[in-house]
Amino acid sequence: MNAHPAIHPIFVFAYLSIMLQTAPVIIVLGLTGRAPRLRLFILAFMLTTLVTIAMSAVMPAQGVWGQLHLTPSDYPAIEPVTQNRHLTVFHGLRDGTYRLLVLAGGEGVITFPSLHTALGLLFIIAIWPIKYLRWAMVPLNVAMILATPVDGGPYFSDVFAGLAIAIICWIVINRTFAATVEQKADQADTAVVAAPSIVPAFANEPSSQELDGLTPPVRAGVT
Repeated sequence: MNAHPAIHPIFVFAYLSIMLQTAPVIIVLGLTGRAPRLRLFILAFMLTTLVTIAMSAVMPAQGVWGQLHLTPSDYPAIEPVTQNRHLTVFHGLRDGTYRLLVLAGGEGVITFPSLHTALGLLFIIAIWPIKYLRWAMVPLNVAMILATPVDGGPYFSDVFAGLAIAIICWIVINRTFAATVEQKADQADTAVVAAPSIVPAFANEPSSQELDGLTPPVRAGVT
């Protein structure tokens, strides 16, 4: 990227668009009448985030900036987004010197798996059926995924792990949701079959044979 600094602003914009994309995706899916897909996206988004947080807690990774002891001088032509700003929070959470974890002014501490990568893929999957947005969202999120190693600082293994988690979470939610819908459909069919008749039944109602016995015979007329 140092050799091509002119394209880095595009990567910076794509990398920082992660929070800007969430609300529009939800709104567009709702306005276009794709309620089932909207539900899948929200549940997959939540599950992916929870899984990455849990994995990062068990397998913390400080990324290339901390592992290789990089400094801004190693990127003379560009200014990556995160650099080593997260390392103070990352190490402080583990040695007890940092105890106030807030969103405002906070730094991302999840490196493995890459949450940027995972959510970028979920954005693509969620918006894919909408053709007039697909051609804008796909390049944007591909650029975000490509920018993650540079502006986020994870290794390529972290990126691949993020892709894998996004795919697995989407499949799990999709199959669970499909199974739930099928189960509800079966329950509805059973309820229809077992529904009582709306015609009242009388205990002493005579049968058709009894009615035939009570009907007087028809006599032939005399000519």
